[in-house]
Amino acid sequence: MRIPDIELANISRFRGALMGIAMLIIIMFHVDLARWDTFYGLRRMGNLGVDMFLFLSGIGLWFSWTKTPSYRHFYFRRLIRIYPAWLIIACLYFIPRIHVHDVASLINLLGEILFNWNFWRYDELDFWYIPAIMMLYLFAPPYMALIRKHPVYRWLPVVMIMWCILVQWVTPIHAAVGHLEIFWSRVPIFFIGINMGESVRRKDTIDGQGIWMLWIMFLMTFASCFFLEQVRHGQFPLFVERMLYIPLTITSILIFNRILRRMPSWFNTALAWVGSLSLECYLIHLHFVLDYLPKSWSYWPTFLVCTAITLPLAWILMKIVTLISKQLERLCKI
Repeated sequence: MRIPDIELANISRFRGALMGIAMLIIIMFHVDLARWDTFYGLRRMGNLGVDMFLFLSGIGLWFSWTKTPSYRHFYFRRLIRIYPAWLIIACLYFIPRIHVHDVASLINLLGEILFNWNFWRYDELDFWYIPAIMMLYLFAPPYMALIRKHPVYRWLPVVMIMWCILVQWVTPIHAAVGHLEIFWSRVPIFFIGINMGESVRRKDTIDGQGIWMLWIMFLMTFASCFFLEQVRHGQFPLFVERMLYIPLTITSILIFNRILRRMPSWFNTALAWVGSLSLECYLIHLHFVLDYLPKSWSYWPTFLVCTAITLPLAWILMKIVTLISKQLERLCKI
């Protein structure tokens, strides 16, 4: 019996549903769980959702860039997608928490609201994904222009992986930028996503026999990450596991695609709806919902209630941001 080919176009077809899965496992990651629990390792692996976001974002950016290779258009579109939602949430979060009593505290407040600058200064993780993705978006267009002109530079993610090793173990580099490990270790998967964008756009396929290699890579990386988190959590540099996340992310997405294409349309539509609210869910769920739920609740009720409250709030925020974005589009005529 012939095994069906692996259709890379399904990454684009199910992109919304995959983003929804990524968002749900990120919420699962943020819900507290006792270290001794047998689900602890899987719950810790929920931060793989960030890598899924970055990989899928890279592919989406390639689609956008090949359609309209304009720096002005690219940056404006990314700005109106992220910045209005960020400013609303940043004001709601930081203004009550940072008390202005001198010029330095005022500068600190403005820096936090404008671009969460304390993430870059000393690894403040309240909303680290937002300054990280904005930095990646800043460098994405030059990279995409470069690889279109000189495809050999598609190998740059290997250099990025080498950089992660230097950041961890070369002492002067570690002292200077080691506090940003959570950012550096996610850079390669984002640019690998950009690299893979053309294959997805061309609807390339992988020979169906490749499914066995796919499962080998998935099981090896999944089992390794689970063991590291369940048994050796806190005893290894996190970037090591995040390098394993690179093949785990890609293989997980390809396996999810084979599952999603067999699911009923309503199920995929529901996941895609969650995916469409992923930015808003990320901004809201942790500090505006999860932090206020009773700590005495067990894991799954906490996760379910957090998700149930987050989704309508995220939808409201998305509607507000959409109105703001439309007004900005009219004003800028882009």
